[in-house]
Amino acid sequence: MLPILYSFRRCPYAIRARYVIAYLDIQVHLREVLLKSKPPELLALGGRSTVPQLIDSHGERYPESLDIIFWALSFSKNHERASQLWPETSKEQNKIRSWIVYNDHFFKYWLDRYKYADRYPESSQSFYRYKGEVFLHRLDKRLKVHSFLFGECLSVADIAIFPFVRQFSLVDWDWFEQSPYHNVKAWLAGFLNSDIFKSVVMVKHDVWKAGQEDILYPA
Repeated sequence: MLPILYSFRRCPYAIRARYVIAYLDIQVHLREVLLKSKPPELLALGGRSTVPQLIDSHGERYPESLDIIFWALSFSKNHERASQLWPETSKEQNKIRSWIVYNDHFFKYWLDRYKYADRYPESSQSFYRYKGEVFLHRLDKRLKVHSFLFGECLSVADIAIFPFVRQFSLVDWDWFEQSPYHNVKAWLAGFLNSDIFKSVVMVKHDVWKAGQEDILYPA
């Protein structure tokens, strides 16, 4: 039995999990979830019912996107790609983790307010964008020297962060296109224009219902 991945196509956390799974060529059964009407099978797991979540072939549950990513890294038979994404040295691993933590706990905070500014009327949308730009500036400076955050090779940090920058860019695409973050724009475009993103990660699937034929991912 293949692992089961509960996912929601546009969710940045789900995107990064799907990207790593596809990049490492690990096959799972994909179950697209409608957030307004989550399937009983997901709710029956108890506890946290947001996505992504993965249940492996032994019934072990991985309830967070990073849990799924590290499961994929340990499960993958493509050791070359896995070691490229996640270097063996603890020093490099800690650097990658620090970037992801900054993204998840700082940038995401301001991204939510920028995207849903009407829900946070205490400040303006432009203020929230300005606060988010602190991270864009940091990214742009980092990407000035290399194609990716840790050199010329893709890492877990790049994959974990780009879906959130994508979401930030989509709030006001015209502004983003005219922004001075040229290195960030080139880096993001590399993901958005890649075959794996367009033809695998972001392919639309019908909402999963019990009894229907399983969707193999990556197909």
